Amino acid sequence: MTYFGIGVSTAVAAVPATLDLAVQVDRAGLDLLTVSDHPYHADRLDAYAEIGVLLGRTERISGLVSVTNLPTRPASMLARTITSLSALTGGRIVLGMGVGGLWDDIARLGFTKLSPGQAVRAFEEGIRLVKMLGGGGGPVTFDGEFHQVTDLVPADEAMPPVWTGSVGPKSLAVTGRVADGWMPGHAADWLSERFRTSRPVIDEAAVDAGRDPADVVTVYNFPGRITTTPLAKTRADDGRWIGGSPEQWVEELTGAVLEHGAAGFVLFGPGGSTPDAESAARWAGEIVPAVREAVAK
Repeated sequence: MTYFGIGVSTAVAAVPATLDLAVQVDRAGLDLLTVSDHPYHADRLDAYAEIGVLLGRTERISGLVSVTNLPTRPASMLARTITSLSALTGGRIVLGMGVGGLWDDIARLGFTKLSPGQAVRAFEEGIRLVKMLGGGGGPVTFDGEFHQVTDLVPADEAMPPVWTGSVGPKSLAVTGRVADGWMPGHAADWLSERFRTSRPVIDEAAVDAGRDPADVVTVYNFPGRITTTPLAKTRADDGRWIGGSPEQWVEELTGAVLEHGAAGFVLFGPGGSTPDAESAARWAGEIVPAVREAVAK
């Protein structure tokens, strides 16, 4: 499957427009709605409160917190949140998980500030524990360095795929060992140096763990302009995608799937902004169907 999604705002001031956009892209047939998780900002919505309401307003599209700020959300409770959302929506949820990066902000919320090494170890423990707490089975006891549960019965609801936003080599290796997908950081794409140097770390770790690297899909946050006429250049001098006409987008994304193994794309506006309604309509109504058709051939 190739996933096509859209990133929506978490701003409190943008709530009416965000609700309208979610309904619009759901009706248009997109696969994913994504929101970020920055609970230390008072002008931002709580990510899981937002995704729950968006899923309640929609019928087909899945939700993804890209990515969950794990240091602020204990893994056992995160597992309960995710399996609950899955049960409530008929499985319309993907679990995104991150190491946590803005540690001064995280500490202001009252959570313990971890060193980079500790954060990565807590990240891997968190993914392992979350995966144990869905799909039924006997009670789970987990005595980790950072996460502990005792005789905790897993939810009967299956745990959805876990995608990460890993950036550093140690967290990339965690993704290869235990995750199901990767969303490259800093809007890196399949032609970027970051991708070329990062994806082999995931693949090597997957092989070392006895996994098939292909089981860890790559889904890209992909910002750019959708223009009415073709652009002379669709990429900047540094190689970053600028955008272009729908036909230029279709050519670029089809090549990404067929030639580079891309498993999905989440649209953002220029600079990572929320796409406006017109861009969302062209994305969902023109670009995505054409890429799906081209890939199917």
